[in-house]
Amino acid sequence: MVIELMKSHASVRDYKEKQLTREEVSELVAAAQHAASSHFVQAYSIVWVTDPEKRKQLGELSRNAQQMEGAGAVFLMCADYNRLKHAGDMQGEAISFDHAENLIVAVTDVGLLAQNLALAAESKGYGICYIGGVRNNMEAISDLVGLPEGVFPVYGLTVGVPNESNEVKPRLPVEAILHENAYDEAKYKTLLPEYDETIQRYYQERSTNQKVATWTQQMATFLRKPRRPDLKGVLAKKGYLFK
Repeated sequence: MVIELMKSHASVRDYKEKQLTREEVSELVAAAQHAASSHFVQAYSIVWVTDPEKRKQLGELSRNAQQMEGAGAVFLMCADYNRLKHAGDMQGEAISFDHAENLIVAVTDVGLLAQNLALAAESKGYGICYIGGVRNNMEAISDLVGLPEGVFPVYGLTVGVPNESNEVKPRLPVEAILHENAYDEAKYKTLLPEYDETIQRYYQERSTNQKVATWTQQMATFLRKPRRPDLKGVLAKKGYLFK
């Protein structure tokens, strides 16, 4: 059942030495393409990195060497208005994508595409993991795989046969994210301490990498200072000017 498959997701970071075939990759990507797309712009592209040396460099640049070199398939999930510029040229129209709305559309399209690909892969028994680390060196990674103006990597996605079995990490309770008719932040005073207890118990009882931590502690540490402050400048070079 699809819902049960979705609820069983856990990130996989250690894979067996089996590479996905071209046919398998084509099947997964074809399924992923059936994700919804704003106004059908399909503002995305996928770079499938198969060259061993490029995968090695990608691992170094993203600070995820084990995953990039060990996965059965490595994808760069990219926002892409370059193809749309070509479409405009065919119709004699100059395509502009330098407004904030265009960035939101592209990133949303990539997210929906990636999640469809991930779900398709998991339905076949593969494990997956998103790699936000590709944004650590977005410009260098763009150069590595030849991404032109209008195209940038949003995240990596690794796929492969799992060499590990991880417990499913408890998510926030539905009540914490579902608001009816109006946003209700008062409930966080009760729900967040309860969730901290759940997460702390999960970390202490899971089979590997036990630790003492709560969700609010981790979030406070993670968000206390800006991350990747160079991104606005890098995106501007790609043509995304946030107008």
